[in-house]
Amino acid sequence: MDQLDTKNIRFFANFLSRLAKDMTRFYYLKLNKPFKAINKSKGKGYDPVTKADRAFEKFIRSKIQKKFPTHEIIGEEFGHKKTKSDFTWVIDPIDGTRSFIVDNPTWSNLIGLNYKGNPVVGLANFPKLSKYYLNYSNNTAYVVNIACVGKDKKKKLSVNKKATFKNIKVAGAFHGWLSLKKQSRIPKVLKLMQFPCFDALSYMHFCEGKIDVVLQCQNKIWDVHAVIPIISAAGGVGSTWNNRDAKYAGNILFSPNRNIHKKMLSLLKPALK
Repeated sequence: MDQLDTKNIRFFANFLSRLAKDMTRFYYLKLNKPFKAINKSKGKGYDPVTKADRAFEKFIRSKIQKKFPTHEIIGEEFGHKKTKSDFTWVIDPIDGTRSFIVDNPTWSNLIGLNYKGNPVVGLANFPKLSKYYLNYSNNTAYVVNIACVGKDKKKKLSVNKKATFKNIKVAGAFHGWLSLKKQSRIPKVLKLMQFPCFDALSYMHFCEGKIDVVLQCQNKIWDVHAVIPIISAAGGVGSTWNNRDAKYAGNILFSPNRNIHKKMLSLLKPALK
């Protein structure tokens, strides 16, 4: 079996729920201050990182290693801790570093748990928005708004089940991968892309039914492994543009049902030639 039962998923989800609040407190206590951005590309484009990215990842790793010392960990900033465990944590300490740099609140902490290579639990935490998204089973996920006073507010996630191809709201980002020549091959997709893409928050808006389709290019595993279980639990369908499992990352498409997904894949196909 390459899946976990609900009891085990809930156990790890409870750990991530506590970690979400710990990360938000950590941000406001330690990282909410002036900083300098560093270009990891060294002149070949712009791939920024900050001390906060690295501080967040160290903090997250320390929490995981304390609770689950035998588990593997893959992080964007500090690489792969290999073990013989069936469990692997995949970390993007700050998804949306460009947004973080300009104080756009759409950046997040993404943490996914894989079991035998398959994403099974995911957390998307948004410290500046005081909320996080998390799946508690294969079929149940919530957005939790953290209350300053009183109880947190929790709302079940569901994609827009009433969406049809004629009325879909599409958000997308090419991240510099899709040349103008290739874009010219998918004019119908460009026409449908009438909504901006706000980092991983767009994936979460999809889970809330606010957006019907999200497409992005050049995602790494730490960009998508945390969101896959949340999207799946909310009823979404996902794959790469060439219809491989979304866990392989790259160019990603998420849709509210298989009919719309199939049509979007067909429209995107010319861009892959």
